[in-house]
Parts: sequence; C-alpha cells; structure tokens
Amino acid sequence: MSAADVAPSKTETLARRLARLAPYFGRQKALWGLALLATLVGAGTEPLIPALLKPLLDQGFSAGTLPLWAVPLAVVGLFALRGSAQFVASYALARIANDGMRALRERLFRRLLEAELTLFSRQSASALSNTVVYEVQTGATLLVQALLGLSRDGFTLLALLGYLFYLNWRLTLIVAVLVPSVAWIMKTLSRRLYRLTKESQQATDDLAYVVEENVLAHRMIRLHGAEEAQARRFEALSQRLQRLAVRSTIASAAMTPLTQLTAAVALSTVITIALWQSRSGAGSVTVGGFVAFITAMLMLVAPIRRLSDVANPITRGIAALERGLDLIDRYPAEASGDRVPSLDHGAIEWRNVSVRYPGDGPAALDRVSLRVEPGETLALVGPSGSGKTTLVHLLPRFVTATEGEVCIGGVDVRHWSLPALRRQIALVSQDVVMLNDTLAANVALGATPDRERVLACLEAANLGELVSALPRGIDTVVGHNAAQLSGGQRQRLAIARALYKDAPILILDEATSALDTESERLVQQALQRLMAGRTTLIVAHRLSTIEHADRVVVMEQGHIVEQGTHAALLAAGGLFARLHGSAGGAAAPAGPGNAA
Repeated sequence: MSAADVAPSKTETLARRLARLAPYFGRQKALWGLALLATLVGAGTEPLIPALLKPLLDQGFSAGTLPLWAVPLAVVGLFALRGSAQFVASYALARIANDGMRALRERLFRRLLEAELTLFSRQSASALSNTVVYEVQTGATLLVQALLGLSRDGFTLLALLGYLFYLNWRLTLIVAVLVPSVAWIMKTLSRRLYRLTKESQQATDDLAYVVEENVLAHRMIRLHGAEEAQARRFEALSQRLQRLAVRSTIASAAMTPLTQLTAAVALSTVITIALWQSRSGAGSVTVGGFVAFITAMLMLVAPIRRLSDVANPITRGIAALERGLDLIDRYPAEASGDRVPSLDHGAIEWRNVSVRYPGDGPAALDRVSLRVEPGETLALVGPSGSGKTTLVHLLPRFVTATEGEVCIGGVDVRHWSLPALRRQIALVSQDVVMLNDTLAANVALGATPDRERVLACLEAANLGELVSALPRGIDTVVGHNAAQLSGGQRQRLAIARALYKDAPILILDEATSALDTESERLVQQALQRLMAGRTTLIVAHRLSTIEHADRVVVMEQGHIVEQGTHAALLAAGGLFARLHGSAGGAAAPAGPGNAA
C-alpha cells in the first residue's frame, strides 16, 4: 500500500472525521454536558490565580487593608473548586471513552461475523485482531484524553486572554499574535503526522503478519533452515517501522519548540513594553497589576505548549479509530434473501454456473450444470484445481456464482435467508477448526448444549472412550484448536458436530485425506452413521473411499467430464480410471497453491 493510499483526503476535515465517530462516542450527551461544564469551571479558575495577586500585593503588602482570614479562604476555596472540576471532567470523559470503545468494538466484531467473505482473503488475522482489540483501545484513549486537554487548555487560554485584556488591552493584542501562529504550526505538522500514522499502521500490520506466518509454519521454517531468511525479512520490516516512527517523532517534537519560541518572542516584547510604560509614566500600572499581568501571561505558556502537543494524540487517535470505521464501511454484511423455503429434502441443482476469481486466470467453474436428488450420495473427484471445492462452497454461499443459478429445494440460494440456508448444511472438511471452549460447546457450536445429545453424538463419532478418559468429560476445555487431540480425534469431533447439527445436506470435503489407516477406519465408521438419510456431497482425494457413492462426478479444469457409478467409470477407462490407477486409488496429489 502506497502513501497515497493512506493519506487523508484533502477535502476531509478534522470535523468530518470526528463526525464519523459520533455514533459511538457521541451517545452520552449528559456526560458530554457534564464534562464541558466541569471543564469550563476549571478553566475559569485559572485567571483567578493571578487575580488574587493584585489585591494581595496592592492591599495586603502596601496598604495593609486586606483581612488575613480572606487569604486562606480564597486560596483553599479556589484550588478545591479547581480540583473538583478537573475530577468531574476526567471521570465523565473516561466514561465516554470506555462506552464508545465498547460500542465500536462490538460493532467491529459483529461485522467480522457477518462481513462478506472477501474480507478474510484481503485482511490477515493479525491485522483484524490488531484493529479490533488494540487500535480501538489506543485510538479511544488517545482521542478522549487529547480532547480533554484541548477543551481544558483551550478554555484556559481564552480565560487568561480575557483577564489580560481586562488588565491591559494594548499589551494583550501582542499576546494575541500567538494564536494564529500556533494554529498554523499545528495544522501544518498534524497533516504530516496523520499520513505517517497511517503508514505506520500498515507497517505494523506487515510486521505482525510475518510473526503470524512464522508461528503457524514454525515446523516448516525449521525443517527447511529458513530461520535466517525469515529473520532478515522481519528485520527489514522492523527497520521500515523504525524509520516511520522516527519521522513521526520529528514531526511531533517540532511543534513544542516552535510554539515555545513564538511564545518567548511575545513574552519578551510584552515585558519590555510594560517596563518602558512604567519608567516613562505612559501607563498607570500598579505593582500588583504588573505582577498579575506577567503571571497571567506566563501561565499562558503551559496551555499553549500542551495545545501544540495535542495534535499528535488527536491525529493518532483518529487514525486508529478510522481504521475500524474503514473496515465497517469497506466490507458490508453478506447480502441475504428473505425467503425461508420448506426444504422437504428438495433437490440441489447447479444451472449453467460459472465462477471466476479476481485475476486473469481461467474460470474455477465454467458453465457447470448438475442435479443431486434428495438422499443421494454424490462424490466429486478430479485433479487439484478442477473446481470440486468451489462447486460445493456455492451451496452455503462461501463462494458466489459469477453466472448461473445454484438452487436448493427449487429456490436460488441468493433468495434464501442466509441463516435459514446455512441451517440446511453441515460440513466436515480436512481442515478442522475448534474453538478454545469445552468439548460440549464445540459439538453444539451455535446452540446451547444438550448434554445427553452431545454424549450421543460423541459416541456415534467413536469418541466415547476419549470422553470417558477426560477428567471433566464433555466439560473439558479443548484448548487452541484442540491441538492436544490427534488428527483422527479432531476429525471425529467435527463429525460429532455435524451429527449434532442434524442438517439434511452434508458436505464432506476430503474429510479423511490426512489420516492414518486406523484413524481413517474409525472416521469412516462415524461418517457412515452421519450420512444416513442425508443428501451427501463428497469431495474425494482417496478414490477408494467413494466406492459406495450413488454417483461419481469427475471434474477437470472447471468442467464435468464424466459421471456415473464407481464401477461404470472404472470400466469406461477415462479420467476417473486413470486417477484411480495412479498411486493405488489415490487422486493426483494436491500441489502447493492449487485449490480444489
């Protein structure tokens, strides 16, 4: 991604970017009002500090007319009011930040659950996790704290300038020159910070993705001695991220000395003119008035300095939160129909279906027509890349047809309600995915576990002995992707899940291709129980496992080239017979990068 891709639009102002966040951080109107009121009160107390000096010096020391009891009362009361206002403002904004952060996170996670599946081919798992968990938290914290500082220091600056104007409007005009100068510095450098922040986000994602890849492929990396190459890859990305961080630091650090230099010029000018007025008698300035004016002016330096620094956290905060908003905007929820047909074991039909993936490669499916009768067991075989998996993934709409229709029960899947459509289908694939939850929760995925039914499904999947051996039975937490279970046990656990779902359509996508002989025997027994009474589609790698299929469909390069019974296709001596004969009944092995 280039810098141009991540740079903010010139027409998109700060106000517009903040408006995008309003649905999440603008809902607590009462808290915003409380925070604003408390900030105004706190800012209003700032000029009272130098204002106390004027009567203290003119009446307390010179005239001696100031009551002594008034001094502690005024000072303690002032700081008590100031502290209370700051506490209320901080509490209110903390509540706003946490409420908005929770709302945005929940919206982002729900979008992950319902987004078009292209999201997961364009965004890595590490990038999505980083956006939902860390970017939202960092952005909300930085933004709300910066807004607190901006409002507090902005109001303080206005209050102090108002007091200075009251004391000596001529000298205050010199101080007022600071405001446009500081605004110009902040505007110029904040644009650069925004662009650098966006580039740093992308660089962080790239770095996290390398870590994710090496964690997932740690065995292959070590087996092939690729540690040094991966280390160099990581170092190159780390250096890029470091360079961006340094450039961001330079842009951020330049604000403070530039604004302080501007303030110093104004301060020195004011002091010089005030001393000239006092010596020449051009003005009627008392000692208390002069000290109050200089003190108030010196107090301007702190809010000006903090205001010069506030552009950095605001820029970083908005950029982090916009990343989540962009994810919501760019990846809409899956389109869903509104029909909930009565399936009644209806037929499955592909009508002149074509599928083309982005790029210039050949079509994954090219005008395929096929009908599967209710209760039929259909096997799909063919070389890698022939379109088998694409064909079956059209049913739950994991893939969308470019042309043609895919119908279940006579209704195009695009017109089905997505939840209703997916309730009709159970899937057991080679790549078993388990959640870090209990055995029961993994079997009853998406539903409240019925313990007796879970146990029955596990028993039918040949996992009864495993459950008996576990100390907590079906309440045992299986861990990350059930990694402590063997491949065969995980495969049977996926079968138990499909049994529990009890869907009328079953898809078996190379469910036994990676198992040893004993595990395959147990899995095949469980599969026979699962297939009973269902319309079953088998994507087969081991052709010896589909001898009992009602019909075998042979695919090549996105076309159906043969179909018939297992025996008839062997006798025909075509592609199926050649695939069956190679490697003793196994199909051509899947090559790297090839999709079925």
